[in-house]
Amino acid sequence: TPQTQPQRNLIFMISDGFGQASEGLARAYMQHQTASEQLAWTSLLDDMLVGTTRTRSANTWVTDSAAGATAFSCARKSLNGAIGVSAEGMPCATVLEAAKLAGYATGLVTTARITHATPAAFAAHARDRDMEDLIATQMLRLMPGGANAANHSVDVMLGGGRCHFLPRGAAESCRGDSEDVWRQAEARGVHTLTTRKQLDALVSSDQPVLGLFGQSHLAYAIDGDTSQPPLSEMADRALNLLSNRTSRGFFLMIEGARIDMAAHDNDPATHLHEILEYWRTVRVVRDFVQRTENTLLISTSDHETGGLTLGRDPEYLWHPHVLRPVVRSAERICQELMQTDRDAVAHNVRHVVMPRYLGIDNATDGEVASIMQAEGAKKCRRAVGEVVSARARLGWTTGGHTGAD
Repeated sequence: TPQTQPQRNLIFMISDGFGQASEGLARAYMQHQTASEQLAWTSLLDDMLVGTTRTRSANTWVTDSAAGATAFSCARKSLNGAIGVSAEGMPCATVLEAAKLAGYATGLVTTARITHATPAAFAAHARDRDMEDLIATQMLRLMPGGANAANHSVDVMLGGGRCHFLPRGAAESCRGDSEDVWRQAEARGVHTLTTRKQLDALVSSDQPVLGLFGQSHLAYAIDGDTSQPPLSEMADRALNLLSNRTSRGFFLMIEGARIDMAAHDNDPATHLHEILEYWRTVRVVRDFVQRTENTLLISTSDHETGGLTLGRDPEYLWHPHVLRPVVRSAERICQELMQTDRDAVAHNVRHVVMPRYLGIDNATDGEVASIMQAEGAKKCRRAVGEVVSARARLGWTTGGHTGAD
């Protein structure tokens, strides 16, 4: 009977957009940082490596995160953009839903919006990943006629994306309708959190826990926003909340989501720091596994992003030390520049962005101009990333995904 079976736990970690070159980037950086015994240094993921995954989706050689996560959650290939549905468009039962029905506690942790493709594919069903308003209601089982959320929702959800839970017109809302999912969740017994302080104070809860610590995605690790919990802290708290929730055990998915987003921007230092935070999270989880019986950890990636190359024509080298002084993401830099008076942009790029944020004291006129002349946020982020990448001798083949294993 379920009461006499030993507790069993499965922790499924996803490093989104993390390819084999990404592991090499972070490993080489750490080898450079630890000058002694460089070649002997290995990461926690090196120690765990058993193989690779083939990443293609059902309709293309290059998957997106929705189809990738659906392959993990439903054990079947699906179409790009599909959330928890088969290639034929039919809802498919997920491992999280099966665990819940079998009496296990369940959790989702991510640095993205909780309604974003990867976490959504474990707890929702939609033909289009952009249907995040619908996904928010499904994840809390607040659909019309749905049962009490305390009985049917995911037990613990931690991440970003408050905007899809708030009604249109609210200060932080991005919903297209007037549904107040946040208030409905609270009324149905969900314990809601919005600050890191609240998360730190939460030791245990018999209620479902929904902690969303940003309007959209959480801040990049490199930007040092201490008001939001890092992935390692959210994972640690989720493990504590779930470990004694039922006698059966739990299923927990943990996603390092912004590894992928930094690679979309071809932003190498930000990509690096997201990987380092993912490694810290792996350490937290491995420590939990070592002291908890019948607990399995799986860490994998859904696809590679950016086509990162460690080396750039024509040299056979790259320079890890270039990444060390970078202290701001291209995203944060460009947000600041977009809010700067046009007449002051050149001064800020040369005297603030280059020396203070990127650690470049000898910026060329061409490097400054490349950022100043970039039109729009996306091109600005790519321009900032290219300045650092060129100096580090790192290459990128795309701002999207690749079909690599």
